[in-house]
Amino acid sequence: MGTLYENITSLCNERGIKGGKMCTDIGISKGLLTDLKMGRRTGVSAVTAQKIADYFGVSVAYLLGKETEKAPTDSGERKDVLDDVDIAFYGEYKELTEEDRATIRDMVSVMRKRRASEK
Repeated sequence: MGTLYENITSLCNERGIKGGKMCTDIGISKGLLTDLKMGRRTGVSAVTAQKIADYFGVSVAYLLGKETEKAPTDSGERKDVLDDVDIAFYGEYKELTEEDRATIRDMVSVMRKRRASEK
């Protein structure tokens, strides 16, 4: 077992969620955690690391064991990513109709295009 797996399980325990739920919520394979636990893998892609870090509101460096501080906000306090809105969204997305999911995907697409045009 490596630092990455230990950090992920620690973050899951702190939030009271199972690793499998985290995987489902962010769209990664549950087998990834098993591979990390068993030592068949020692790392993940940058994209996956960022998804996991964003999910828990920590830096990738913290997740990988390169930093001891999780991810202070501008005020120096720890950011809690899974507020009520996030929890509701992650948990409820699966319950939405395909039409509602398509609407959300369209909204995200519009926001990404707007952000790209602002850069």
